[in-house]
Amino acid sequence: MVFPGLRYSQDHYYEILRGHIPRQCDWLDMGCGHQMFDEWMRAEQDELAARAKLMVGVDLDWEGLRKNPFLHHKIYGNLDAVPLKSGSFYEITANMVVEHLEHPAAVLLEAKRLLRPNGTFVFHTPNSKCMMMRVGGLLPQSVKNLLIVILESRAQEDVFPTHYRMNTHADIRRLAGEAGFSVERIQVVSTTAITAALGPLAAVELLYLRWIEGPGYDHWRSNLQVILRRPQEPG
Repeated sequence: MVFPGLRYSQDHYYEILRGHIPRQCDWLDMGCGHQMFDEWMRAEQDELAARAKLMVGVDLDWEGLRKNPFLHHKIYGNLDAVPLKSGSFYEITANMVVEHLEHPAAVLLEAKRLLRPNGTFVFHTPNSKCMMMRVGGLLPQSVKNLLIVILESRAQEDVFPTHYRMNTHADIRRLAGEAGFSVERIQVVSTTAITAALGPLAAVELLYLRWIEGPGYDHWRSNLQVILRRPQEPG
């Protein structure tokens, strides 16, 4: 095995949610789409969804919303203008959504408004400083869409434009601070080889991924796992 300890980034995200989300919480999933994780993680989705007293999803993908089996309530709308009262949720999550935000500052302000004091916004998103993201940034959107379909076996309707405006350590800390969040955790992890579908070529990527697991190379890894907390109100 070239890199026996390598794990899928969604597994890392699941473990963060499993250790972080309390039972009987009010939970909003931003950009929820049609499921929480990939289809083969259905047991993990069922386990986490069962913790929610109230689970709400908001997205502009109506077909995805309609198919989502975990939500108690579904909202078709923008993430920066959710039609719910302030302080409605203890937990807000976003799985592979932040990279698509054209105005992340506005979404952060809305997340803070919707959270109760001491509530958290947990998200999983690509690290725009990793090599694959930098190479992808040089390609036309049509080519990127085709590669995503081929390499990730993702349906065309699940491919959306990306902006990467809150996808580095520095941008997350800056935007979170401006919105009034405290940064509780930023973890950078690698994910499984995206060239796995290309056979022997995957060995080269696996060697690279093993190399950047060394100290001092975390900024080159592919995925960010982030926990932001709305501070407790004074008094």
